Amino acid sequence: MKKTRRIISAISAAALAVSTSVIAVPDNSLTLMTANAVDDTGDDWLHAKGSRLYDMNGNEVWLTGANWFGFNCTECAPHYLWSGDIDDLVKSVADNGVNVLRLPVSTELLYNWMIGMPDPIQSIKPNADPNYPFNIDLINEDGSIADSKQVFDILLAKCKKYGVKAFIDIHSPDSNNSGHNYGLWYGKSFKANNGKTVEVTTKVWIETLAWCAEEYKNDDTLIGFDLKNEPHSVYGGGPVDAIWDDSNAPNNWKQAAEDCANAILANNPHALILIEGVEGFEGHGAWWGGNLRGVKKYPVMPESGTSQIVYSPHDYGPLVSDQPWFYTNDKSKTFTMDSIRKDYWYDTWAYLVEEDMYPLLIGEWGGRLDGGDNEKWLGLIRDYMIAHHVNHTFWCLNDDSGDTGGLWKDIRFNVERKDDGTCVGKTDIIWDAEKYDNYYYPAIWKTQKTKKFIGLDHQKALGVNGISLNDFYANYASTEGSNLDGGKTADGTIIDVEETTTKPTEPTKPSDDDIKVTLYGDADCDELVKMNDVVLIMQSLSNADLYAVGGSAKTAMTEQGSANADCFDPGSLLTGKDALSVQKYLLGKITLPEMPE
Repeated sequence: MKKTRRIISAISAAALAVSTSVIAVPDNSLTLMTANAVDDTGDDWLHAKGSRLYDMNGNEVWLTGANWFGFNCTECAPHYLWSGDIDDLVKSVADNGVNVLRLPVSTELLYNWMIGMPDPIQSIKPNADPNYPFNIDLINEDGSIADSKQVFDILLAKCKKYGVKAFIDIHSPDSNNSGHNYGLWYGKSFKANNGKTVEVTTKVWIETLAWCAEEYKNDDTLIGFDLKNEPHSVYGGGPVDAIWDDSNAPNNWKQAAEDCANAILANNPHALILIEGVEGFEGHGAWWGGNLRGVKKYPVMPESGTSQIVYSPHDYGPLVSDQPWFYTNDKSKTFTMDSIRKDYWYDTWAYLVEEDMYPLLIGEWGGRLDGGDNEKWLGLIRDYMIAHHVNHTFWCLNDDSGDTGGLWKDIRFNVERKDDGTCVGKTDIIWDAEKYDNYYYPAIWKTQKTKKFIGLDHQKALGVNGISLNDFYANYASTEGSNLDGGKTADGTIIDVEETTTKPTEPTKPSDDDIKVTLYGDADCDELVKMNDVVLIMQSLSNADLYAVGGSAKTAMTEQGSANADCFDPGSLLTGKDALSVQKYLLGKITLPEMPE
């Protein structure tokens, strides 16, 4: 089915320039950060087993990040670098718990990098005037402004500095602010910086990604490659629909993804390969890139195996476009967790994680706050990802996405004059507190009790409020765990930490006067045991102020619900084990209550 998508309008360079009057040539003391921030340990590569991702030590990890677009556009650099300093922006990303960035790019951009003729960056005006120092990291020693590849390398260096990982996403064949509307990975042409007209064929698309894998194979800051954004139908100008089957048709996305994965993994066997879905499969529609029904019949099988494969659907709420799984025709029925899972999520992509087949990373989710159904959807997908350990990258950080907005509400650059007369630039970054606090923060990886953000770098802590992966597994995993299924050890054992799940009123060992269980697993007290109960239990553990007994949310757990939810080793405190017990019950594997072995 067709759907309305983001139209990111092109903005003129003059309109975006921070200043048009104070651009000065820097002195030789200002140096560009070393390109290609080579990692000094190479210990942060990840791999898949079943539906989970693990580090080199076999410890489970959770990728909880956000999108920052712009390299895919005609500006050839992340948006808002025209009004914010790159160091300040990446630091704020890390300080707010974003442990991975999805960075949209174009095949055209990579092609020009590959031939050694990177595009200049547009609309961004770095300034070395000591009275107005702005983005001086983007100025070369000779006074020239960094090109697009240098900006990318600087961004990776900043990510490394603050403990953030990244992966790129081929958002479109050509550099185009509306390129996401085109549904194929081939078929567009552009004029390269060497003067030649280049048609993006499947071969060119693969060649540029394989080159990129080789170029960055020694830098585990760049952990993976999302092969193509939202393969879909002829809407947007594609000559044919993207399909998923076992044919050799040129528009068979499954086969193209497999060939591309082989080329990338030949150059970097440690990289994650993120594969989106299509729009339609055997008569079933979905969001663009959201349909992964075909994986069950025709999985992508690289020559080296599937240890690096992550499937990556996109999912949105009704404000982006109404879909049949949200309502009946007369809109007399609105969606619930049960209905959207049954009518759309499970068969479209969720089966991959619920049946422990492959990891999922929802590459795009997000949206505007409407006080209604769109926020309802945001809450449901947030809770589903928490309950099922679905990796994700929120769309998006920058606020110039037409139909979703962003997590950054405002960015302003200021200059502070110190007592000694020197000037220091500083970016004021205003995050959308309501969107971040209610929908994004609960779904990012953090410790259970102290709420420290957990990074994916073994050595470097994630920003000022976070910890490194080594620090988590050495000092936190066995004592307080995390909001990843209640915390897990290296061997997959769930950590049972009583002190970290304390809520305003917590069930203890029952006495004759305690509330009696009416139905084990029925956390929401609707006299049924359903997926909603799993979600409510996980909500109460990850965001107790809102959803535990006494919480402020309308759907907060009641004392009766808490007693019912205590279905693993009844009488103990609620942990992720209770949610898992309900899931096992729904799959027909156990009866409730479940007793420890």
